[in-house]
Amino acid sequence: MKATWKHWLEYAAVRVVVAALGPLGTRRASAIGARIGRLGYWPLGIRRGVVTRHIAACFPERSEFERIALAKATYEHLGRVGVESILMSRLGPESLGDLFEGVDGLDVVERARARGKGLVLVAGHLGNWELSGAYLSALGVPVAAVAKRQLNPLSDAFVNRTRRRLGMTVVYDDEAVRKLPRLLRDGFALGLLADQAGLGAATFVPFFGRPARTPRGPAVFALRFHAPLIFVCAARQPSGRFILHLEEVEVTQTGDLEADVDATTARFTTVLERWVRRYPGQYLWAHRRWKRQPPDTPPELREP
Repeated sequence: MKATWKHWLEYAAVRVVVAALGPLGTRRASAIGARIGRLGYWPLGIRRGVVTRHIAACFPERSEFERIALAKATYEHLGRVGVESILMSRLGPESLGDLFEGVDGLDVVERARARGKGLVLVAGHLGNWELSGAYLSALGVPVAAVAKRQLNPLSDAFVNRTRRRLGMTVVYDDEAVRKLPRLLRDGFALGLLADQAGLGAATFVPFFGRPARTPRGPAVFALRFHAPLIFVCAARQPSGRFILHLEEVEVTQTGDLEADVDATTARFTTVLERWVRRYPGQYLWAHRRWKRQPPDTPPELREP
């Protein structure tokens, strides 16, 4: 795609952020990102109604005061993630470790790699999803990140230069079917975000009790290539640093591939929900997760 003047302006804004906040260091810049993100809640009100409805539906036991505080926290977190992701361009693999205070479940990945089948990493928009793949790569795990093409070709090139410099292989989603099988056979860990279903293959599984259209890709690759399926999340801690959580998701093969894909998709979505409940202020509630549902969905389970 040829860059337009609008693309150049957007890209210039990204470079200004890097130049202005980069010298502060990632953690201090992240705090500024939180204040910027808070503006999305008020006064801008960007998708504030969507966020508050989703939180109220998923956490009915919380008081209104608690839900408002949680909504504000999610905007702050998104501001932090945006700044941290941009400033990754100034980091090297060796400096990523300074952002983490530990890894929970690295033995899960080591055992999975020992099987020699490659692995499938599945994540949601929880914590800092960009850092999770980069840090695993820094730990010596060959990661192939599946990415969507951004509308701005300059920003797209900027983000993917950073991913590659941090050790990741980038595969665009429209190339995934062709390239990922070979990468799995070569021992790579495929990194897939699986809580936003576009026009690709998807199935409806429960998420916070409501049917949500969910990508089937992670389950398909794990089942067809007998690869371990690992849930991954880089979750922010009170210290401001992260813990990388890794958890294997059960993959059962009964001989009925379609049923097995649906069951596996439901399992990793259940794992994601459990971690969202643990870190609710770090989830992307602004996404309309239940926008598409089966036509026979009862009224009480439709999109909030």
